[in-house]
Amino acid sequence: MGRAEPLHVAVGIIVRDDGAILLSRRDPAAHQGGKWEFPGGKLEPGESVEEALRRELEEELGIVPLAARPLIRVPWRYPDLDVLLDVWRVERFRGEPTGREGQPIAWFAADALNELDFPAANRPVVAAVRLPAVVAITPADADRKEELLPRLRQLADRGWRIHLRLPRLASRAYSALVSELARRAPEVMPHLVLTSTVDEVLEVGAAGLHLSSRRLGELEQAAETGVAMSASCHDPETLCRVADAGAHYAFLSPVLPTRTHPEAEPLGWARFASWVDGAPLPVYALGGMDTTLLEMAWRHGAQGIAAIRGVWEERGLSRDAQTPQKRTSKGMESRVWPGRSERSLGSKKRMLKR
Repeated sequence: MGRAEPLHVAVGIIVRDDGAILLSRRDPAAHQGGKWEFPGGKLEPGESVEEALRRELEEELGIVPLAARPLIRVPWRYPDLDVLLDVWRVERFRGEPTGREGQPIAWFAADALNELDFPAANRPVVAAVRLPAVVAITPADADRKEELLPRLRQLADRGWRIHLRLPRLASRAYSALVSELARRAPEVMPHLVLTSTVDEVLEVGAAGLHLSSRRLGELEQAAETGVAMSASCHDPETLCRVADAGAHYAFLSPVLPTRTHPEAEPLGWARFASWVDGAPLPVYALGGMDTTLLEMAWRHGAQGIAAIRGVWEERGLSRDAQTPQKRTSKGMESRVWPGRSERSLGSKKRMLKR
């Protein structure tokens, strides 16, 4: 007998004004009982994700979502159950949350989520919650320290992640630069992702290590150290492979034509969306990106955008890459579109076994 269709679940990341995240604790008698979870519940027949999310948050917590955007879709295979988590970030809501079904609830800082016990399917969700919407990648010629340092500070102040990719530098020169940055700007290190080694990441307290597509063989061993890993991908099979090996997030490229690789055939948004839909980790759109494309990226399943010149050369952005809001037919303001819930539930064969 084949497995049943995945249980489609609408999940809300409820964000307070101070950035704290609301969690509830599962009933000890339930599947994955006693663990913390993000509020939500399964879709009823005929419901859209938005409708299910609104209903579940009202029933469970007594709040009404007012502004939300999609964050990530996670297909997951437990031994006894397949699930599809359709996760939305709720940035404004009406009411004061209470555990209306008797469930314990509590607010947690995003940085504290890694220390909590979640169901396995929530691991990619925790990663997505803690990641920003924008990743800035240094241009190859950005290795002049006196110009580099002020820009790194500016980008870090926005809360963005920064990938220090400087291919013109030999490994020794790269390490010397990293050491100087750590000494002169320690506040940048929690935002800075290196392309060198796990040991260097641990030594300077950087945010993580990024591996190019040529170095993916190092991923599984590096991930065992606890260092946050990211990887460059160009096809759906590699996306699932790096997720299985322990990557925290991935770049998928090129989505649009780029100046750096004009010969590469762009994926386009439709193909990007279909590949991301089966990948159980946050994925950034890379290639031809800038912050004006954030809405488009979210609409097609991305965590956000990663860019070189398209971000590095923008000087006037606010801390949050702001996007206009629009009102859906159900009265919930959405920063994107009402349509992602209509995408397929993802390929069962791409579900990770845990």
